[in-house]
Amino acid sequence: MKKLVYIVRHGQTEYNLLKKVQGSGVDSSLNDFGERQAQAFFEAYKAESFDKIYASKLQRSYQSVKQFEKLGYEIQRFEELNEISWGIHEGKSPSIKMKQNWTILQNAWDSGDYTAKIEGGESANDLAERLWEFVKSEIYGNSFNKILVCSHGRSIRALMCTLLNLPLSDMNKFEHHNLNLYLVEIDSNNKARLLKENCIEHLPKELIKDLSH
Repeated sequence: MKKLVYIVRHGQTEYNLLKKVQGSGVDSSLNDFGERQAQAFFEAYKAESFDKIYASKLQRSYQSVKQFEKLGYEIQRFEELNEISWGIHEGKSPSIKMKQNWTILQNAWDSGDYTAKIEGGESANDLAERLWEFVKSEIYGNSFNKILVCSHGRSIRALMCTLLNLPLSDMNKFEHHNLNLYLVEIDSNNKARLLKENCIEHLPKELIKDLSH
């Protein structure tokens, strides 16, 4: 039997609004705008009969789907779904040096060097390896047919590559907004098909902002 995996990014935080780097080391909360985005997603998808709902260990992820607890769901939280660690850049505003470091890192990943990382942070390989542990146990390793997963921008990009069997150099093909949705169908052989990509049709126009940091 085919299974459906609904993958959403967390709603807006003040760090998103101020374009500050978050990563796994900044446990920020949703701001009012993000709470409204979460409510809009809940209203659009509350009638879905999810078998399981997952979030990362970070507050902004859990807060984005916690409304579903009102319907009796237990949200299971996994550290494997946390955002990538951006090391020395976490919690900081963009700077010339940061942009230089990011360009070097991105060029390395684009060329296939997935071991490259920001000082003190995680590499693309580090991220993909822990996401793979989640995929094996919770997506491939159970009989759930409809799953909701709430994670983070870079983590979702790596997760999509994992599910669709793409190289990590394709990560940036998967764009994201706060509280966007990717919908993936997975068959009995774990072959995935993308049904919805960066979908924000559940958000009213006043709740759409392109703040992806």
